[in-house]
Amino acid sequence: MGKGKGKDIYQRVNFLYQAAYTVLATTPANFNLIRYYGRTIKMICQKSQIKLDPDIKRTICKKCYIILYPGITSTFRLKSKRSKHSIIKCLTCGTIKRFLNKADYELWYNRPEAQVSVEYLGNHIEK
Repeated sequence: MGKGKGKDIYQRVNFLYQAAYTVLATTPANFNLIRYYGRTIKMICQKSQIKLDPDIKRTICKKCYIILYPGITSTFRLKSKRSKHSIIKCLTCGTIKRFLNKADYELWYNRPEAQVSVEYLGNHIEK
């Protein structure tokens, strides 16, 4: 994750995500506490203007902020008629997420052209 300025924020988000996941694993009926942790993660990222890692972002429901764990808080299905994609449905609020399943698909966030080099930043800051 981040070095320097936002390191403590990333550590806080990591701790809250692990705490929510642990509460889900030990007492899955405690939805209010899990929602609180999920909502707090989203608020911290918005207020500090940092991006949440896509792997974490995909496991938090956009509507009710609960951790999406297959079999406990969500269902997971694969569709493959026209385009292959996976469907994740939240069992608490009914929100549906769809993600493409291509073998060569890579998130834009992980591509080399998405990464900004230090030289590029230096040239634009000086001007």
